[in-house]
Amino acid sequence: MGSFSTLTRSFCKFVNMSKSALIILAPGAEEMEFIIAADVLRRAGIKVTVAGLGDSTEPVKCSRDILIVPDTPLSKVASEKFDVVVLPGGLGGSNAMGDSSAVGELLKNQEASGGLIAAICAAPTVLAKHGIASGKSLTSYPSMKAQLVDKYSYVDDKNVVQDGNLITSRGPGTAYNFALKISEELAGKEKAQEVAKGLLLSYD
Repeated sequence: MGSFSTLTRSFCKFVNMSKSALIILAPGAEEMEFIIAADVLRRAGIKVTVAGLGDSTEPVKCSRDILIVPDTPLSKVASEKFDVVVLPGGLGGSNAMGDSSAVGELLKNQEASGGLIAAICAAPTVLAKHGIASGKSLTSYPSMKAQLVDKYSYVDDKNVVQDGNLITSRGPGTAYNFALKISEELAGKEKAQEVAKGLLLSYD
């Protein structure tokens, strides 16, 4: 039988691997925000599922014309339970998610179950359109503020804002800290710092 510390590390590793994230990929999504979130979460040992908006796994054209192939259609996993639902920004992608009743239902179920919801850049407007997390503190890409300030406690001076089970961030340049904050919530601060160190980033 292994030592207590060895067993503890093994257990923690198992727990971290059991955490799951759903990232919704809609046409017009911001590539950097999507890729950085998926990459960092996977480095943290979190199981990431990339769901294309709709009923197919056709390549999704993102905001800078980069094509990304999702793992699955959203329709196939919308009823599953995930520890976090992540919404990348990009104006086109955010508008598409805001217009999607399937995304709205998914977010409402995630909120009702106490699961984590994370949105960056323009994606916090998706929360507003579906009535999610009303009254909470959040941030976004600066030009989205006008769509959010009446429904939320808007924060201008932080790149990543957490209010309970809601994490929001401002844009491509803040995507690493956004993804690391999600990683911290699901895998612990030590793991987030380990991932950051491997990426030559500092994370306090």
